[in-house]
Amino acid sequence: MAFVVAQEVPTSSSMAVPHGPAGVGEARHRMRAQLRDGGVSETVVDDAVLILSELLSNAYRHGRPLGRSDVGDGDVRAAWRVDGSGRLTVEVTDGGGPTRPVPATPSVTARGGRGLNIISALAQDWGVRDEVAGEVTVWVLVTEGHRREDFATRVGGPSFDFADAFDDLD
Repeated sequence: MAFVVAQEVPTSSSMAVPHGPAGVGEARHRMRAQLRDGGVSETVVDDAVLILSELLSNAYRHGRPLGRSDVGDGDVRAAWRVDGSGRLTVEVTDGGGPTRPVPATPSVTARGGRGLNIISALAQDWGVRDEVAGEVTVWVLVTEGHRREDFATRVGGPSFDFADAFDDLD
């Protein structure tokens, strides 16, 4: 007979992340360690860490830091929590920006613009919430077995067969 001992995942965790690329790695590391220690499945942990990276990158590129916007530096807030049924919510809050987070339709050769499509493919649900004083929170719900089967298509956009471009040259 085998006994399985599951550790309790903290009901919530929150951290200030520097507004810029420097804090993304630390946030990913902390999230991964806490969720693994709490017995969250590896698939959910991997998806959540990727989602956190995308949210923090978007906050850095498109949002302002929390607090005084005239200073130009500061933090954004990253948070995650596991509810009683094992559903994981990941949130990133920034000081808002000139645009609202919406999935893009990047070209095949575009260097960016796929972040929210990746999140849509991995998450059960996601959304945007306006907070006090201009703060904006993007939240994502991650659950076991929710990754969509058409993940590559949803993230990469339309497929392109390189050989098709040369069909008319014969």
